[in-house]
Amino acid sequence: MISKGGNQMLMQHVDGENKGKIVLFALSTCGWCKKTRMLLEDVGAEYDYVYLDLLQGDEKQEVIQQVKKWNPQLSFPTMVINDKETIVGFNEDKVREILG
Repeated sequence: MISKGGNQMLMQHVDGENKGKIVLFALSTCGWCKKTRMLLEDVGAEYDYVYLDLLQGDEKQEVIQQVKKWNPQLSFPTMVINDKETIVGFNEDKVREILG
């Protein structure tokens, strides 16, 4: 997903069990985003996340383009699993089904 140059710096990493590549696009002020992060930690999954609202300029535009590829509505949270499955919004059942 976001792999060019120093852009990995945008992502914050949370340690846990490797349940695939999990990337969470979120807003720092979003309650559903916070619930999704808590759910990921509850299932013990390792993941990376980025708060779009804390970015500026080119970095922000680049992340917006990434999110739009997975979720054209640009709503949050948007979670991408293994670069193929997308979960938009807080969906505890689907997260638990996929990640156990």
